[in-house]
Amino acid sequence: MPTSTITIDVELGKDKVPEKIYWNATDSSADNAQQAKAMLLAFWDAADKSALRIDLWTKDMMVDEMADFFYQTIMTMADTYNRATQQPELVADMKKFAKDFFNKFRELQAKETK
Repeated sequence: MPTSTITIDVELGKDKVPEKIYWNATDSSADNAQQAKAMLLAFWDAADKSALRIDLWTKDMMVDEMADFFYQTIMTMADTYNRATQQPELVADMKKFAKDFFNKFRELQAKETK
């Protein structure tokens, strides 16, 4: 059976805070590892019925980038949930939450910059 390998390399600073994140996949069309400022990785442990997660972001990830990253992640999670379950009402709720979250972030950011 064919396999694909995903490699994640994290450069840590002296305080063990991620400074750079690189990833590559054997099935990727990219020749070199891709750089990222943040990553969210989750695995479902069926035996324990729990999510095992790795959440990392670099020290230069800006707050507005993090808000956008979460918005996009929640939206794509909703799309994935829709493909897996065909429950459009729950998908709509997830997308509404994502939009409300991002709008509230922008409102808070606008107040802070006044």
